[in-house]
Amino acid sequence: MDRGTEVGTTPSRGAGNGTAEHTAVGRVPLAVVLVDRGGLVSHWSTGARRLFGTPKEDAVGRLAADLLPVSGALPEDDDAAPYGAYAAYDGLGPGLETSLDGRLAYPAAGRARLSAGDGERIDVLWWAYPLVGPGRERLLVLAADAAALRLGDQGDPDHPDGHPAAGAGIERIAPGFALHTDFPGAEELARRLPEILPSMSVGESARIVAQVLELGYPVLEFSQNDRVPVTPDWGVPRRAERKARRARAARAAASGEPVPQDDQDEGTDLEYVAVRERLEFLNEVSGRIGTSLDLAQTILEVSRAVVPRFTDVAGTYLREQVVAGEGFHDGVPDTTTMWHRVALEHTDEPGRWDDVVPVGEAMPFPAHTPFFQCMTTGEPVLVPRISEQMGHMIAAQFEKRDIRPLITNRSMLVVPLKARNVVLGFMILLRHPERVEFNDMDRVTGAELAARAGLVLDNARMYTYQESVAETLQESMLPHIAPRMAGCDIATRYLPGTLLGRVGGDWFDSVKLPGSRTALVVGDVMGHGLNSAAMMGQLRTAVQTMAALDLPPAQLLRNLDDLAQRLGDTYLATCLYAVYDPIAGELEIANAGHIPPVLVHAGDGRSELLDLPTGAPIGVGGVPFESVRVRVTPGDRLVMCTDGLVEVRGEDIGVGLATLCESAAHPAASMDDACDTIIRSLNTRGGRKDDVALLMARLNGIEPEDVAEWRLALDPVEVGRARAVVREQLHAWDLGGLTDNAELMVAELVTNAVRHAHSRRIDLRLVRGDTLLCEVADDDHTLPTLLSAGPTDECGRGLRVVSTLAREWGASRTGAGKSVRFELTLPRRC
Repeated sequence: MDRGTEVGTTPSRGAGNGTAEHTAVGRVPLAVVLVDRGGLVSHWSTGARRLFGTPKEDAVGRLAADLLPVSGALPEDDDAAPYGAYAAYDGLGPGLETSLDGRLAYPAAGRARLSAGDGERIDVLWWAYPLVGPGRERLLVLAADAAALRLGDQGDPDHPDGHPAAGAGIERIAPGFALHTDFPGAEELARRLPEILPSMSVGESARIVAQVLELGYPVLEFSQNDRVPVTPDWGVPRRAERKARRARAARAAASGEPVPQDDQDEGTDLEYVAVRERLEFLNEVSGRIGTSLDLAQTILEVSRAVVPRFTDVAGTYLREQVVAGEGFHDGVPDTTTMWHRVALEHTDEPGRWDDVVPVGEAMPFPAHTPFFQCMTTGEPVLVPRISEQMGHMIAAQFEKRDIRPLITNRSMLVVPLKARNVVLGFMILLRHPERVEFNDMDRVTGAELAARAGLVLDNARMYTYQESVAETLQESMLPHIAPRMAGCDIATRYLPGTLLGRVGGDWFDSVKLPGSRTALVVGDVMGHGLNSAAMMGQLRTAVQTMAALDLPPAQLLRNLDDLAQRLGDTYLATCLYAVYDPIAGELEIANAGHIPPVLVHAGDGRSELLDLPTGAPIGVGGVPFESVRVRVTPGDRLVMCTDGLVEVRGEDIGVGLATLCESAAHPAASMDDACDTIIRSLNTRGGRKDDVALLMARLNGIEPEDVAEWRLALDPVEVGRARAVVREQLHAWDLGGLTDNAELMVAELVTNAVRHAHSRRIDLRLVRGDTLLCEVADDDHTLPTLLSAGPTDECGRGLRVVSTLAREWGASRTGAGKSVRFELTLPRRC
């Protein structure tokens, strides 16, 4: 095509092979080809005609494999051998042929030498992008002539194979990809790419451009060696070269000739360059790792920081306890220590390592391996070349898999990841056979790299461990509420705050009360952290204890306020306490500085904020609390939450309350769906930093026909009457299978009530709900206790019988005296 685009160059991946780094920007004409899902060319630009010599009318509709170097494999001739070796080393990925049947899910690049129409050979660089989504286009191919990218003198033109003459420059160019986030000209590239895709709709062009920028923009990686001193293998001159320079300088000094300036300065310059390159590399790596306290993200950052610049393969192993986020003994690892492979980065073709050494596998390492030596000594282990014998020894650890082709003849460096003299893991670094092997300076560099990475990993590990402890503490303090209580269904949600406030003081609870009633509680200790969570645990326990005493809501908050002042004056808490009576169809609510609840009416779907006396937060002291009674109907829903759900910094809380009312009234298929609707509506506004507790109760009520009540006289003969009315009512409810046990237990409770009551009134009630509930109330305030009766004792066996036969039993004080109750499980209905 006629147009061009700016193609940047990046540091060569072969820098470890004695190559130099360059940075350049220029305009390179590109050929643009689109391949459809059938593997046929659907677009052939003017640049493609100029590069490949085929007119557009002859190219469109033909198989792309016949016109392009789609395989990525170079011709098997002498001219292509240098390029073929380099392509194999660089691991440029699979050829384009795999994309024609839809298997290519990543960009690919390659280099090939092709025959032009006039008999000449052209050196082609190409990039290929898979296209996903609507449209017939399946593949975008960009190509360029490498001859236009020469860096200098390429060789001796008289040489029959075109090989460079002695002392001339040696150049290598390879296509590659770079993420657009690293490319300052991404916006300009996005604007220009549609210009090189003529005869396409705006939508199709935008789709292709978006995918190209997502997968990576084309770059050229090149390097050259020439007469300018370029240090091989990380800038470290070989010992023989240093000796040769010193010998030349000595001979020149002995003969009285001046010492060549190159021999005077070259050693110093090369050592300086070597040190500078390593420091720059370490500084660059240090800046790229540790950007997150997430352990998994940190592991990926460490692995990707060294590939491909320092090594070609990097496998990271961590102790089992580190992966689990647990603490561990600070001792030396042994042959039983399990090591998890948590990351594997490489420059080989995608998928080559996945099946043989999958991420996530755990294994121990025997004592004769270099890995065991590294983990026990805490020092790097250098293997210049993995011999066949060592490859076989290492491969023996991998059952039913042959890893030898992947590691044999490669250079290996094993570096420990440790912090505070404790080995957390290690990294296995491998270089391709064509690359210069690791040396002693690489060992030092790897050790420094591992030391920095170990500290970052340890910070992430400690954070993960502390976060796990905090979450466990928070979860242990939050109750596991049953989804069904007497006459109501309950659903809850808890959302932690920001990473700095994963542990907070928000809580919810429900408590079973006498008379088939249920107490519903939501509270919020002001502040975050472990102290707030501990205070929350104390208050929640106190609320449960006082609720079991059946205190009125206002009196309960009064006692809770007194307790908070005794615990200390540094914490405040808000609390909303409601008691639901499903038989009377009534809520009794008291508020201690909390946001009001929302009541959603079942009849018309209308929602309203209940108008309650606000009261002061728990811990202020000296402030009265008031209770309010609210009539409810079956199907109404009560929504109680903490202010973290509705309050956003910089926004009036009234906006959040209005959104809460609106989302609570939204119809939902279930209670869980209704809670999720509220969370989605309020949690997407952004700016939330506080934790959230949400409790929703659907107030189903108990129908009058499911309740039976009797008033008994204070007379022993009433025991027989109680047995008779219970038997009759159970048969009416078709619960005859419960008659024997129910009669026996009712007789025991009524007998105790007749014996200890002070007036002539005993109340007996049966409630049919999820269970059969029986309550016997009298005016005696002394609660019964479970006794151990001896063979000759005449008393003490009644409650033992109740405790044995009942599903659940209990006693509590009431305003008039006490109430003793038991429950029986209802038979399954067929």
